[in-house]
Amino acid sequence: MTPALNKSLPDIEAQATGGVKFTPQAFHGKAVVLYFYPKDNTPGCTTEAMQFRDQHAEFVAAGAVVFGVSRDNMASHDKFKQNLELPFQLIADTEEKLCHMFGVVKNKIMYGKKVKGIERSTFLIDTKGVLRAEWRGIKVAGHVEEVLKAVQDLKLTA
Repeated sequence: MTPALNKSLPDIEAQATGGVKFTPQAFHGKAVVLYFYPKDNTPGCTTEAMQFRDQHAEFVAAGAVVFGVSRDNMASHDKFKQNLELPFQLIADTEEKLCHMFGVVKNKIMYGKKVKGIERSTFLIDTKGVLRAEWRGIKVAGHVEEVLKAVQDLKLTA
C-alpha cells in the first residue's frame, strides 16, 4: 500500500543502523524525514547526506528525526555513516520493501543500459504518523533547506 498525502502511514518496519527499528509508531510525537537515495558512497548521495548532517541540529530543534534509506546493506551503511560522521540512522532496505511502498523504484538508463534504480525522493511524516509532504525526483542543491523549512512550518501549524 503506497502512502498517500494527508493519510496515516501503513504499518511498516525496517532495520536501521545503530540497532534502531523504524516503525511509524516508534517515532510518534516527532516529525520524521525519510530521504531515499540511490547508493552509499556515490557523489550525489554523499553530498546529500552531508547536507542533512550539516543541518541536523536544526532538524532536531524543529522536533524531527531524519532517516536515510537505500538498498545498501547494513555493513555499507555503517561504513558510510562512520566516514561522513552522520548523526542520523540509515535504513538498509535490501529487500526494497520501503522503496516499493513509497514508489521510488524507477527504470533508469545508466551507461546506455536500462536498470532499476532509486529515484531520489524525500517524505515528511508528521508527529501523528501522517504523510504531510513528498518531494520526488529531486536535485540535491537546495533540497535539504526546503525540507527543513517544511519541518519548521509543520511545527508552527501543529
